[in-house]
Amino acid sequence: MFPDGICRVREHYYTKTIQFQDINYQLAQQEDKTAIFEEWCGFLNFFDSSIHFELSFMNMAADEDSFEQAVQIPYRKDSFNSIRTEYSNMLKKQLAQGNNGLTKTKYITFGIEADSMKQARPRLEHVQTDLLNNFRRLGVAANVLDGKQRLRVMHDMFHMGEKDKFLFEWDWLVESGLSVKDFIAPTSFSFPGGRTFQMGSLRGAMSFLAITASDLSDQLLKELLDMDSTQIITMHIRSVDQTEAIKTVKRTITELDCSKIEAQKKAVRSGYDMDIIPSDLATYGKDAKALLKELQSQNERMFLVTFLVMNTGKTKQELENNIFQASSIAQKHNCGLKRLDYQQEQGLMSSLPLADNQIDIQRALTTSSTAIFVPFTTQELFQNGEEALYYGINALSNNLIMVDRKRLKNPNGLILGTPGSGKSFSAKREIANAFLVTDDDIIISDPEAEYTALVQRLEGQVIKISPVSNQYINPMDININYSEEDNPIALKADFILSLCELIVGGKDGLQPIEKTVIDRCVHQVYQKYFENPEPENMPLLEDLYYALRNQDEKEAHHVATALEIYVTGSLNLFSHRTNVDIDNRLVCYDIRDLGKQLKKIGMLIVQDQVWGRVTSNRSAGKITRYYMDEMHLLLREEQTASYSVEIWKRFRKWGGIPTGITQNVKDLLSSREVENIFENSDFIYMLNQAAGDRQILARQLNISPHQLSYVTHSGEGEGLLFYGNVILPFIDHFPADSELYKIMTTKLSEVKNAERTPERKEAQDGK
Repeated sequence: MFPDGICRVREHYYTKTIQFQDINYQLAQQEDKTAIFEEWCGFLNFFDSSIHFELSFMNMAADEDSFEQAVQIPYRKDSFNSIRTEYSNMLKKQLAQGNNGLTKTKYITFGIEADSMKQARPRLEHVQTDLLNNFRRLGVAANVLDGKQRLRVMHDMFHMGEKDKFLFEWDWLVESGLSVKDFIAPTSFSFPGGRTFQMGSLRGAMSFLAITASDLSDQLLKELLDMDSTQIITMHIRSVDQTEAIKTVKRTITELDCSKIEAQKKAVRSGYDMDIIPSDLATYGKDAKALLKELQSQNERMFLVTFLVMNTGKTKQELENNIFQASSIAQKHNCGLKRLDYQQEQGLMSSLPLADNQIDIQRALTTSSTAIFVPFTTQELFQNGEEALYYGINALSNNLIMVDRKRLKNPNGLILGTPGSGKSFSAKREIANAFLVTDDDIIISDPEAEYTALVQRLEGQVIKISPVSNQYINPMDININYSEEDNPIALKADFILSLCELIVGGKDGLQPIEKTVIDRCVHQVYQKYFENPEPENMPLLEDLYYALRNQDEKEAHHVATALEIYVTGSLNLFSHRTNVDIDNRLVCYDIRDLGKQLKKIGMLIVQDQVWGRVTSNRSAGKITRYYMDEMHLLLREEQTASYSVEIWKRFRKWGGIPTGITQNVKDLLSSREVENIFENSDFIYMLNQAAGDRQILARQLNISPHQLSYVTHSGEGEGLLFYGNVILPFIDHFPADSELYKIMTTKLSEVKNAERTPERKEAQDGK
């Protein structure tokens, strides 16, 4: 093995290995499946007869400790470590339910004959480039393994079920006098009886797939790979020279014709009709001619395939059970799994990702027959990293879904679902998870007062905005970083124009002269603050009101009169200095009790407060997460809708991650401008959908009927997750016996039970 990943397997034979990831083949629409299949056929046809290649599918037991470590939330110096412990325990329980104990990896190894390394390297590089381009065309992520990575794969294969770490450095070879084989070899090999083998403490058996079915299914390989046991499936594939393949088939047809003539002669001698010949001869003759036609006129090649299965078990009984399960899958698809008697060692060596086939059992298949073993099933979403958050369990593989939205090109997100499907709960779970594992600031716009319990438990600030509340926020608040340009007042003036437009109302909104005088007054009222930026110099809405009244234009007086009720009248709650902690890490704006007159204005002011927070955090290099519940309310008014679209377009580069939560998809797509929200969201958490919305979403997101079934009459916390290009069905059944669940649930019966906990009951009884 050489450091660059080229391996000299034997004299004049060199190989390289590429690891490739999965794509969603099983969940794709039928036309997408067909397209993937055709691309895969083209991929196989790329190989000529001079290239040997091998597909390796390895299901290996992972280190449980490292998996648990990956989901363990580290403690911090705050008062929330009890919640972190509870959340970590929940993740460990979910981990135990799935098969995250198995890591599933896929490799393609290709090899060529060459006289020397110097001659082999450029040819292997050329093949490698073409393969990576072919994978890219399929939408498959792939990376080339270097020498150390290839050795690690083989070390892990030879030490399955053991906790031996792979320790190796290239400069150790010279000092120790050892070869690379010494660093990957198991403690022992044993091949007793010729039907099984033992490798260290693990038992194993090598079998080959006897492909006897006339029609193969793309489910065969998938079902074998879905087995919940440590195993390795290997396909050695070698292209046959096209001319040689056609000659072979013609030779077979000639032999069949000879047999047919002999059968006819025999029938005539026996006094039978000469057209009566054995049915096998007729069938084989027809199949052979069809095959010849495919090879001559269609994009079909001939391949020789050796399909090997390596089953393992810690005990003899476990091994036999796994072999029986694999045999049952093969029989279900009219194939047979045959043991490699007295060839266990050769079979084991052929399973190494070295493209070196030592088993001389081959089945000739055409391109499309070979391609039916589609190596793509369903993608997993389990990202390592301190800021990966939990989003449920993969409904197809039962594995944990752990992802970090910050790794997306565009982390903007949507949580969609009918009432009762678990929208708000999912948002609260993400908020709690992000609060516990990241340093991000979190802001919530809460029109239904659903988030108060969670925010208070996490010692956040709930700002209750209502006509009877004594908590105030000042819509005129500004910070020096409010705009990415040098003039923050210009952007703030834009917000105040939108606010005045909502207040003044009218079919046509503000007139040009009104906009001019408002802009002039905005610059006047902020002049004092920017000369001396102290909190007491921050202007109020009444400063704008009086500045407008002092103007000569009658239009200024018209706007001032419209503002009067919000400054000196009964709706003056927005004409006070901010008296709450808007700098708390977790802030929730409760706007439930705002009347119809004030709700639109309140939502616009909250959005401006968020903008101010994001801009000030940006200068400090801090991420801000913004959650908008009942987002469809924001989209009904032109001013709040356009502000929302701006947030979706601009927040990413300012370090903001907005998340819209809504039950009404039609409102999201009501205008071309608002449709940008969909197009600029790489994260969509979709729960149960109403019938009308399902069809809209299917068109907008190109969802297949099979995928759509996961959001049709689905239970609470069940649906589809869109993460970049990955679409996964998920299930999130959060444990109901946890403290967090009691805080986050919005079910009335559960909320009442949570309120009357034993501790609280004792206190009430004591009173």
